[in-house]
Amino acid sequence: MTAVDPQQLRTFVAVVRLASFSDAARELGYTQSAVSQQIAALEADLGTAVLVRRPVGPTGAGRRLLEHATPLLVRLEAARADVARLAGAPSARLVLGVTPLAVGATLGRALGEVRREYPGMEPVVRVLAQDALPARVATGEVDLALIDGLAAPSDPLPLPDVGPLRTVAVAEQPVAVALPVGHPLAGRGGLALADLSAARWLDAPDLTPTAARLRAATGVDGFRPATRYQGTDLHGLLALVAAGHGLTLLPEPVLAGALGAALGVGYAPIAVPRLVHRTELVHGSLPEGPAALLALLLERSRA
Repeated sequence: MTAVDPQQLRTFVAVVRLASFSDAARELGYTQSAVSQQIAALEADLGTAVLVRRPVGPTGAGRRLLEHATPLLVRLEAARADVARLAGAPSARLVLGVTPLAVGATLGRALGEVRREYPGMEPVVRVLAQDALPARVATGEVDLALIDGLAAPSDPLPLPDVGPLRTVAVAEQPVAVALPVGHPLAGRGGLALADLSAARWLDAPDLTPTAARLRAATGVDGFRPATRYQGTDLHGLLALVAAGHGLTLLPEPVLAGALGAALGVGYAPIAVPRLVHRTELVHGSLPEGPAALLALLLERSRA
């Protein structure tokens, strides 16, 4: 068996994602027959079928190949982007990726300083989910990112290994459980998270820790989602909490602010286990320019 052709892997991933040979051909700029030939060559090389044709979908072997193909392709793109950054001239571009709860006053001040230094620069801020951002940084789609999540104090966030990226903590805040304002636990302090494992929980993976993350943090079963919330609108999530549709974990300063009070959301700090809402700056090598200056300012803000 020869080495697998990366282009064949890209074509395979596109066909699986779109569940269509013709749609994959349009996206990749190929003819449908070229896509079919690439898949056939891949299957001949591997010695097994990786796709079912009607309806289009991966075979068992194809599902396993997909597990390997996706991170491999990200690493290839990351290598290309990393070398290009190292060899590149100073850049006037600034594209910042942020998770929904990572935007704060520190970022606003740092962006202000960058704009004063580069008055003609137009920064772009893209709000994306945590699981998408490391790969976007590694492949150069965004220059740097601020990613938030749940962690033990001083522990790094459990981010995927997608390339030689630098991660630096820029903020840690206490966490609290969001409750309807009239809930018996609202206003109490020092709760044990495990004691809430049988409660109704909201599943909002783009904003708050998943049930699997809570089970891992506490070592107990439970935390079953009562309602799934898809999106990054914090206002909508808190409205569901206020209406009694479930609990969720958020940074305590968010819940102690005006938004929580206006929506009828109370809170209680979590004391056990020791957890923090951690925000990390993530970036690769950065040529001189606005992105490099912003990274420096954000790193200094933690010092």
